[in-house]
Amino acid sequence: MIRFLKKPTNTGAHPKPLRPTYVIGDIHGRLDALNLMLKKIYQECDPDNIDLVVIGDMIDRGPDSAAVLARLYALPSVICLKGNHEQMALDFIDDPTTAGPRWIRHGGDVTLLSFGITQIGAMRMEKLAQVFQKTLPLGMEDWMRGLPHHWQSGNLVTAHAGLDPRLSVEDQTDKALLWGQSKFRTHTRTDGLWVVHGHWVEQAAAVKQQRIAIDTGAWRTGRLTAARIDEKGIRFIKVSVC
Repeated sequence: MIRFLKKPTNTGAHPKPLRPTYVIGDIHGRLDALNLMLKKIYQECDPDNIDLVVIGDMIDRGPDSAAVLARLYALPSVICLKGNHEQMALDFIDDPTTAGPRWIRHGGDVTLLSFGITQIGAMRMEKLAQVFQKTLPLGMEDWMRGLPHHWQSGNLVTAHAGLDPRLSVEDQTDKALLWGQSKFRTHTRTDGLWVVHGHWVEQAAAVKQQRIAIDTGAWRTGRLTAARIDEKGIRFIKVSVC
């Protein structure tokens, strides 16, 4: 049964995760920015006493998608969410003729290059997908397929493109979580939940009506943003690379 939200069930005046939570915005192949951000976070806290979430869109557009995936894959304590770009890459493997051109247009070509695949224009999509699949390190494809679409702690929810404000967390569609929903940025939830999201590029990270937006366009701007959320409130952490 789909549960539509009707009446407020919790004022949700402040986000209250169960323990200090760091959420890193869209990385998009910027290993340099990711390494700086991880260093900064680990310098200020004990990794065993926090939850660390990556909001999705780890790949595409930036130059080092393969290295970003390898770095995060090697950190099992980090909660990586699936973004629409990870989904496009998996769709490419599953249905290269249909999904391939769209993924290539949206930065998949740069991801393929980061895996050492250079003959992109010379191969048919089916062959290109086979090469990409075989190039992925052992276990990485299964890991990508198993990435969660959202993660929740207390009244804090993280999802790549946010939530449909009309529906409970349990009834969200994959499309809303990965690609966004038209009412997400204009309608306030009535259940007291706070939502941290990426996907929508902002000039600077911002808090608006219980939405915490942290995508600052790292692949293009060199600026990667994370949010620390705890009982003291919300604090943004920024790194910048050329």
